[in-house]
Amino acid sequence: QLSLFRFTVKRPFSTSHSSVDSKEMKKFQLLAHKWWDEEGEYAALHSMNDIRVPFIRDTLLSMSSNYHPGNPLSGIKILDVGCGGGLLSEPLGRLGASVTGIDPVEDNIRTADQHKSFDPVLAKRIQYKSSSLEEIVEESMETFDVIVASEVVEHVADLEMFIKCCSQVLKPEGSLFITTINKTQLSYVLGIVVAEKIMGIVPEGTHEWEKFVSPEELERLLESNGFSVRTVNGMLYNPLSGSWGWMESTSLNYALHAVKSGAWAQSHATDTLPETDIQQRSATAG
Repeated sequence: QLSLFRFTVKRPFSTSHSSVDSKEMKKFQLLAHKWWDEEGEYAALHSMNDIRVPFIRDTLLSMSSNYHPGNPLSGIKILDVGCGGGLLSEPLGRLGASVTGIDPVEDNIRTADQHKSFDPVLAKRIQYKSSSLEEIVEESMETFDVIVASEVVEHVADLEMFIKCCSQVLKPEGSLFITTINKTQLSYVLGIVVAEKIMGIVPEGTHEWEKFVSPEELERLLESNGFSVRTVNGMLYNPLSGSWGWMESTSLNYALHAVKSGAWAQSHATDTLPETDIQQRSATAG
């Protein structure tokens, strides 16, 4: 979900200073109580579940030979980064996954916790934590089978650091799912001018065009940090019907699936490598 991490380049990870962009945090804090209003500010995220949940489910099932009817994602540990009020954590939990949702806005976590408490099954399968991604890295090294960062990377200050953190908490051969907005003229016009200023599909000020990332740039960052990008699909929101669909063009929204290389897990030493070595290593890993 929408999220607000400010990543620092300092290593090792220190939790003595705040990792959160306070400006972004305030923005979403004001809406923390609105997450489960299907007609409200987050209506588009509710309907996005119709395509992002099957995308995650079907991709994972195609990679696994273990199928549990009724609980197809049983046994899979998922980290939902920037989980907001739990809009994506809950359907993944219903599919049988064990989900950890993190978000730095405490009010979001409070809303998510309260909502899952209505369902005893979800209460067991999902745990929420008010935290940024880098704050859980040390305790969660190679812990998760899957990371989901849906509508998150366009709110991150240091994208490469975010991807490095994802790699560290993912198991070798683990999957990373991202949905985000491309950085195009069309995405500025439709994503900000029309969606925010004219139609009010999302609250004004939600997005900054400068933080949008193209699939090419995201793919470059992922490949150079030990991921192999498997799928990039264009997504389109129809404001009249309030529904999402897949399309060939990635000029607006897109969904990406990448897999962490198994070999990469043996070394996290790329920070000190020259650029050419990093490229060679990622080419070999790929």
